[in-house]
Amino acid sequence: MKLDEIQKRLLREVADLHKVPEGAYNIRSNSTSAGRRSTENIEIVSKTDVSGIDIFIKPNTKNESVHIPVVLTESGLKEVVYNDFHIGEGADVVIVAGCGIDNCGNQDSQHDGVHTFYVGRGAKVKYVEKHYGSGDGKGKRILNPVTEVHMEEDSTMEMEMVQIKGVDDTDRKTIADLKEGAKLVVRERLMTHGEQQAISTYTVTLNGDNSSADVVSRSVARDNSFQKFDAKIVGNAECHGHTECDSIIMDNGRILAVPGLEANNVDASLVHEAAIGKIAGEQLIKLMTLGLDEHEAEEQIINGFLQ
Repeated sequence: MKLDEIQKRLLREVADLHKVPEGAYNIRSNSTSAGRRSTENIEIVSKTDVSGIDIFIKPNTKNESVHIPVVLTESGLKEVVYNDFHIGEGADVVIVAGCGIDNCGNQDSQHDGVHTFYVGRGAKVKYVEKHYGSGDGKGKRILNPVTEVHMEEDSTMEMEMVQIKGVDDTDRKTIADLKEGAKLVVRERLMTHGEQQAISTYTVTLNGDNSSADVVSRSVARDNSFQKFDAKIVGNAECHGHTECDSIIMDNGRILAVPGLEANNVDASLVHEAAIGKIAGEQLIKLMTLGLDEHEAEEQIINGFLQ
């Protein structure tokens, strides 16, 4: 792989890659392939009709991973990428995605990634998606991910969605439908600052008996930034659904939490929780008595909150 130091730094931020990863990978840099490897059990194939790839994971594949990070360093570059994941029955894998944009120019840079997951019966997937922005240009860093998940019987998917720094605008859409016994767990961590805007929309439909979803977002809105968390769970069977928004608001930040629960079955059990507030004064005082100044105390609290 031929990558410059900025591209390597972005890969470390979004995928924790310090070298070529073990296992299967597809690394995309400025709309071109920077490297790819398939394995015996995981095949990566380029699409022919649109920009993107198909990832085929064989049934019963265990303890393997696939990395598909994207980095953009050209100001003004805008792209839409379609990636489809076909996870075979009984597989147990880790998928690491994410996008990093470094924009030092005056034009907006944008990556829209559309990911569709077909999770086979009894399969287990851990999916990690991190977003990061850097650069001192006036152009924006824009990320609009769309994630669509189709889960077969008794499958499990754990999603870790992280955006902590540098992304000016993001509009995240996640749609999932679950069959009998399927389980979805989402953990979102988000921080906005400056004039940034972040919108997260989740729609999860529980169609099978004993299916469940647990969607939790933790966020911090600083300066003049705005966040919207819109989570809807639809229960069409005997199922369990839970959404939670836990947010810290600072400076002139704004946060809107929109709960949505739709029960279409008498045995659907659905719960939503939301809490928005500033950092408690007693927390600051406690840390300041240990020798931290107010700014250091705030950062310590925020870092712990977003872990």
